[in-house]
Amino acid sequence: MDKDPANVEYLREKGVADLVDVAIQELVKEKPENAMEWMRDYFDYPPHGISKNVKKLDGWIQVGCGDKAYNCAEKKATFAPDGATPDEMPDLSKHSNFMAEVLREQPELYAKYKDTYTKNGVGLAKCIKTGVDNPGHPMIKTCGIVAGDEESYTVFADLFEPIVSARHGGYARDAVHPTDMELSHVLDTKIDPSGKYVLTSRVRTGRSVRGIRLPPSIGFDERRELERVCVKGLLNLKGVLKGDYYPLNGSMSYRPKLGGMSHKEEEFLRSAGNLFQEPDSTLLLASGMGRHWPDARGIYHNTAKNFFVWVGEEDHLRIVSMQKGDDIKDVFSRFAIACNEVQKVLTSEGYDFMHNGHLGFILTCPSNLGTGLRAGQMLQIPLISARKDFKNICKKMGLQARGAAGVDSASVGGKWDISNADRLGKSEVELVNIMINGNAKIVRWEQLMEQGRSAEVEKEIAAM
Repeated sequence: MDKDPANVEYLREKGVADLVDVAIQELVKEKPENAMEWMRDYFDYPPHGISKNVKKLDGWIQVGCGDKAYNCAEKKATFAPDGATPDEMPDLSKHSNFMAEVLREQPELYAKYKDTYTKNGVGLAKCIKTGVDNPGHPMIKTCGIVAGDEESYTVFADLFEPIVSARHGGYARDAVHPTDMELSHVLDTKIDPSGKYVLTSRVRTGRSVRGIRLPPSIGFDERRELERVCVKGLLNLKGVLKGDYYPLNGSMSYRPKLGGMSHKEEEFLRSAGNLFQEPDSTLLLASGMGRHWPDARGIYHNTAKNFFVWVGEEDHLRIVSMQKGDDIKDVFSRFAIACNEVQKVLTSEGYDFMHNGHLGFILTCPSNLGTGLRAGQMLQIPLISARKDFKNICKKMGLQARGAAGVDSASVGGKWDISNADRLGKSEVELVNIMINGNAKIVRWEQLMEQGRSAEVEKEIAAM
């Protein structure tokens, strides 16, 4: 080993010495029979290889975790493997997503955009690949398109705007999206005075950092810069938001914690529903979300573990504030303060959140534009939710009801996750207040039904 002080200092400064130290610690811990082969595997890492962790996953997942676009014949995900948009529009006749719908109605848009690129080099193929590779299901309609960078929404506007309108209930091309994060504007209504029906409350949104491409297109070094600047902002949080950042197991990007958290820590967070999985669907892989996995990805959480921020998943940041009980105002308060404080650090570093007056906060999928916000509560309401029209009742109140396991899951024991249905066209405070009013009404109906006063409930629902 080189003993020259200048060379040793160079290796330390560049992080190489730390990286080798971590590798040796892991080697000694595992004590493999073939140590040299183990070390070669360990350093076979993005962007030139795939990480040791990814090699344990199925082959069709591994294909999407290197540096290249997803190209997997096994999953019939082979559109534009080189990133270039083909001259001929693919056959979308059997596809069920908004992108395919728009291109079937206006095939001239494909010809218009096939040779068009944003300033960051994002082309049409990058945006529509996930929708082409995944025909979808007739009963479950996805957007079928993602943005590769902020400019995608304007450069390919004639394609994106009809999709945004269809996904967000007719949102007009000249509409202005309101933003309101003022805590004093949130209702003080007590949703569940008894404390019996609301199990947990949660507010979640995404944020993107202007000047850095979105996850479908982000480069290796760019992703590391995203992690650096975001973690700097998160570590600046004080008081009840103060905490620490934990990179995914196997990530070699964050020098204070090379190698990331342990498998045990990672599984504990996942089992509690507080950490994202590896990209194990062709929707995510074809979108480019798995590239360089698990590099420059992780989670920040506060000491109380009621505030979490995912770094580098489907969006640059996913911000989640949660707690037991019905105090959504307290939950929203943490959420709003964190967004504000992280933005301050970003601006000091020459960055900011992506936002404009028409689409609000810019995120990867058009479904999350605007606020990107989902304010929800887990309710235990077996009586009112037993109605066949329960989901439609929620819809009339601007709410979405899902089973405890998420979208399209069944309810177990009368547990429902009920949240705002809209994202775009209404402010954050409006959406939280819609959820407060709606859930307070649902809780009251459940109480009335327990008291044998179902006729009163029926009358109120009929009047809606």
